[in-house]
Amino acid sequence: MRLDERGKQCPLPVIEAKKALEKAEPGTVLEVVVDNEIAVQNLKKMAFHKGFESVSQKVSGQEFIVSITAASLGSGEEAFKAEGKVIQAGIEASKAAGTIGRAGIEAQKAAGNVGQAGIEVQKAAGNVGQAGAEEETSCQPDIRDKGTVVILSSDQMGQGDEVLGRLLMKGFVYALAKQDRLPETVLLYNGGASLSCEGSDSLEDLREMEAQGVEVLTCGTCLNHYGLAEKLAVGSVTNMYEIAERMTGAKKLVRP
Repeated sequence: MRLDERGKQCPLPVIEAKKALEKAEPGTVLEVVVDNEIAVQNLKKMAFHKGFESVSQKVSGQEFIVSITAASLGSGEEAFKAEGKVIQAGIEASKAAGTIGRAGIEAQKAAGNVGQAGIEVQKAAGNVGQAGAEEETSCQPDIRDKGTVVILSSDQMGQGDEVLGRLLMKGFVYALAKQDRLPETVLLYNGGASLSCEGSDSLEDLREMEAQGVEVLTCGTCLNHYGLAEKLAVGSVTNMYEIAERMTGAKKLVRP
């Protein structure tokens, strides 16, 4: 199956590929032809979220092919059959082990003292493991406010003087990164796309939030439009379908 999505604006390639995969038979390979690397990233991201395998190749300067394999249900059926054979074999083995069982009981009695010692060692090790797990858990608590989405649609905050606007936006992103509760997602599009790129004054603050689990997503079409596709320095590329999905599913939207 093949889709030619060259010349189509985001998020059409993702939406049409998603629809085709939903109708495809398990194991079908869908080839999607696009004309930019942002579309490639968006398609592979969609495949990853859906649990599909995907590979991409650059055919020429302006032609890319993303091959996505629809999920196969056959493997589950084969696994079920194989499991049945294993169960049957287990039943036969259980019958054969009947005569060995009595001898095993005697051996278990003899091993009682050794087993008790092993249990004590396990308990001691358990205490150490529990302490380690608690320490690991407390090292980096999740301070994200689930369902909160921050939208940065400009490199300026408010209207009026541009220099002041950029200064205010820099201060906002810095203050956002220092909050006790961080957003779950930061969406950047239009003029805001430059904030996640090389040379941005807000780059380190966005990286700090990403390191604490905040998802930083920048519009791919916007990066292309401003010639910044190769300069993204934090987070990942997204598309308008995902942006709409995150915004409509948010519990709280923050727009500086």
